[in-house]
Amino acid sequence: MSEPIRVAVVGLGIGQSHLTAYQELPDQYQVVAVCDVNVERGQQVAAQFGGLPLLTRFEDVLARDEVEVVDLCTPPFLHFEQIQAALAAGKHVACEKPLVGSLREVDALQAASDAAGRVVMPIFQYRFGHGLQKLKWLVERGVAGQAYVSTVETMWRRRAAYYAVPWRGRWATELGGTLLGHALHTHDMLTYILGPVARVYARASTRVNAIETEDCAAITLEMADGSLATCAVTLGSSEEISRHRFCFSELTAESNTRPYTNSHEPWTFTPDTPEAAARIETALAEFDPLPERFPGQFYRFYQALRHGAPLPVTLGDARQALELVTAMYYSSATAAPVTLPLGPDHPYYPGWQPTA
Repeated sequence: MSEPIRVAVVGLGIGQSHLTAYQELPDQYQVVAVCDVNVERGQQVAAQFGGLPLLTRFEDVLARDEVEVVDLCTPPFLHFEQIQAALAAGKHVACEKPLVGSLREVDALQAASDAAGRVVMPIFQYRFGHGLQKLKWLVERGVAGQAYVSTVETMWRRRAAYYAVPWRGRWATELGGTLLGHALHTHDMLTYILGPVARVYARASTRVNAIETEDCAAITLEMADGSLATCAVTLGSSEEISRHRFCFSELTAESNTRPYTNSHEPWTFTPDTPEAAARIETALAEFDPLPERFPGQFYRFYQALRHGAPLPVTLGDARQALELVTAMYYSSATAAPVTLPLGPDHPYYPGWQPTA
């Protein structure tokens, strides 16, 4: 058996969910340190997870030779410099969303990763729910057929208390609003199944909270495969739901509506014909479920680092997600459709923030 990967978790807010995931994979991971500038929280979390060594300076994490992977769960405005520093120190990196605040930065990280010979794995744990994985399985085997129309709803609730955290709701520190933060996962689920977006028209506004960034949006998409999609986003929904519905020629797939685990089962697969039903049943009989959510992504990350399997989420995937975000912001600002892909000549390539 291969040696466990030695990891340090930096940032102990969402980082606690990462620590729980690593605990579920004891043969694959050993957490050798945690780091947080909030000493009180750090001490509580370090004790909660078995008396882990607590560091309070990021530089001390990088100085530890035993650390193979730096898992960044820090505020978004810190990611770009911290990832660069970790790569320069010879570490692999896992990083929470949003990865960075511009296409220019994600392209710079790809160059830094290539130069260092180390990988950066963005966190997109929603991809690994069994419901979405079953749809991916059917699509890859040609069972779903041609895509027609898809819909995505990200209807969540965030109140003033949520934005009492100083870095939230501000362009300079959160880097964007609900399009970058909350809906990033549900929109990634769409492109994970259908592939790239070709054309975007979006409108975004701030209607729910007294913040700088947007908290509502409505988007129409033309996918590269020719199919169409719509996305609706708000942080003002009294009932929180996330919902995906994919209409293909051979089946319609619909998720459950749990806001934070809608990629998990149950999903409903409705065949278009009895013959399609038989093909779905045969294909799903061969589906082999792996762990879900954070454990699912980290399980696959281990296979990539130790056994040469494909990286479960790549910088290219993060670029696709951020390219869509960039196009949404630009479309909303100009009231015009945006054609993808976007390169260095695009006005928002350096960033979509008002000060970029």
